[in-house]
Amino acid sequence: MLMVPVRQLGEAERGTVERILDLDPYAAAQVAERVATNGLSWWRADGRVLGYGARDRIEALCWLGGQLTPVCAHQAAITAFAETLSAEERLCSSIVGRADGVLGLWERLSGQWGPARDVRPNQPLLATETVPPVDPDPDVRPVRTDEVDLLFPAAVAMYTEEVGVSPLAEDGGRAYRQRVAELVRTRRAYGKFVDGQVVFKAELAVVTRRTAQIQGVWVDPTWRGQGIAAAAMAAVVRDALARVAPSVSLYVNDYNIPARRVYERCGFRTVGTFATVLF
Repeated sequence: MLMVPVRQLGEAERGTVERILDLDPYAAAQVAERVATNGLSWWRADGRVLGYGARDRIEALCWLGGQLTPVCAHQAAITAFAETLSAEERLCSSIVGRADGVLGLWERLSGQWGPARDVRPNQPLLATETVPPVDPDPDVRPVRTDEVDLLFPAAVAMYTEEVGVSPLAEDGGRAYRQRVAELVRTRRAYGKFVDGQVVFKAELAVVTRRTAQIQGVWVDPTWRGQGIAAAAMAAVVRDALARVAPSVSLYVNDYNIPARRVYERCGFRTVGTFATVLF
């Protein structure tokens, strides 16, 4: 009989969940946004939140939806979450979060959920609360709603390059296009346009009251090496700090040295290490 202190949490425990999410505002941002948007009621949420600990003392969380994300998960919690999840069919497309939690889960779940398409064990998690010391590119701005058709090919190129599969594969890209259009509608997508073409793009893919998390940073291959990225990123960070959240965060693959140099120039500091397992 399975005897572990893991259970699904509901709306009655939202205060406890939000308290734990606040303990790690950068690493837990993706989960915090979902909880803030949809709560914990099963008929509204697009995933489940599992809690580890005694009924009156939850210590760690695990989000299970399109992705699996452990939050504040120490070794005992990781073991308990993995034991619970190993009895289920894998439905998530990735495991992402702080490296110790992600890699600990994957070590215990790989036998049931494997193989992985890719494992990225070292992704620096970066954040800043200050305006970058780099002059911003004045041509980088929020994308307009009438420019979605221009942005979408660049978004597809970025996703395919970063994730290793095309977002057009599953449903012809309808869901991904809806996501891109929603980011544009909410002024969370940025672009630099030259002669009607996107040469730089980035999105505030996650927004909470604590941070705006940048994802989807991309420079057109023909423009790479020309030094446009730092000024473009500075423009995104400045606008996000002024208009959206008190901090800006992101995570980056450790081997992407050019991007890491850009982020360092823009004032980002390391606040942890992420890992990602892709299926």
